[in-house]
Amino acid sequence: MRLLAVLFALACGFQARAGEAPTFRVDPYWPKPLPNDWIMGQAAGVSVDAQDRIWVVQRPRSLTDDEKAASLTPPRSKCCRPAPPVLVFDQEGNLVKAWGGPGAGYDWPANEHGIHVDHKGFVWLAGNGETDGQILKFDQDGKFILQIGKSGPQTNSADTSRLGKPAHVQVDPATNELYVADGYFNHRVIVFDAETGAYKRHWGAYGKPPTDEALGPFDPAAPPAQQFRNPVHCVQVARDGLVYVCDRTNNRVQVFRTDGSFVKEYFVERETRANGSVWELALWPDDAQSFLINADGANNEVRTLDRDTGAVLGRFGRNGRQAGDFHWVHNLAIDRKGNVFTTEVDTGKRAQKFLLQGEMVLRKRTTTP
Repeated sequence: MRLLAVLFALACGFQARAGEAPTFRVDPYWPKPLPNDWIMGQAAGVSVDAQDRIWVVQRPRSLTDDEKAASLTPPRSKCCRPAPPVLVFDQEGNLVKAWGGPGAGYDWPANEHGIHVDHKGFVWLAGNGETDGQILKFDQDGKFILQIGKSGPQTNSADTSRLGKPAHVQVDPATNELYVADGYFNHRVIVFDAETGAYKRHWGAYGKPPTDEALGPFDPAAPPAQQFRNPVHCVQVARDGLVYVCDRTNNRVQVFRTDGSFVKEYFVERETRANGSVWELALWPDDAQSFLINADGANNEVRTLDRDTGAVLGRFGRNGRQAGDFHWVHNLAIDRKGNVFTTEVDTGKRAQKFLLQGEMVLRKRTTTP
């Protein structure tokens, strides 16, 4: 009977079992030490591609002289040297590819922030440096493809010719449109054609035109803010056409349709007064995309949220330095097996892997040649 039940589940599609929230344990041996005496700086983005390789963007310029001592002239010690900004790992934690940095024809970010590998295999990078107003598109070997926006002085949330310290991007496979969480200076979601870079539309909180008014510090007792606070830190597009936005320091998730019309919102750890509770969201890889996995760099934990209601169904992590702890957990991504990969900024400067426990049955990831 158990075999028949499993075969029935497989025939009907790969689903998380009803009412079951995932649980995880840290893999303390992932990733393996980097070659070439390389060291990772602040790890500011993570994505999983169709082959379940893990892509990390990190900030070599965030390393202290002590950390990069071997690269100084003269060298101060045997180790270490800054690794390239883009690092690609296999499931065992081996580094399989590394590239990135300034080059001809594009403006490399002044401060790397966010990475996304889309359904066609293209690699998208964002940046939140003082002059960053651009999104970059590369192939998987680091060949430059497209720049949207430009580097330079910041403008405002009505400017469609550039971004404003963009934090995160995602391409919707259904339309090949690029959604940008924009960002650390602007207060909006903005959408472009992922092939041409042509502007499509944008919106602020509640689907209203965005403004750049100063809202002051977050007060959990105050009525909900009518605009996004900085940073607008992530965007996720579900297969059912709902768009989930991290309004980080307002401690909330806002949900829209792809045309920008507002659907609903829910708050997560609303009493958080630090730098916000909703740093990152990732959709769970079952057919229904039942859960949102939420990284919170203020409280330094990862939560499982019910996608419909925002209810907290599970959590792991705490502030600390040991395997499985976090310091400013910044981003996360999920592979097709349900394993979670996290990255940390500030002085965290690492990536971690958390293994799915139990026997949840997940959806097969489709790949595009």
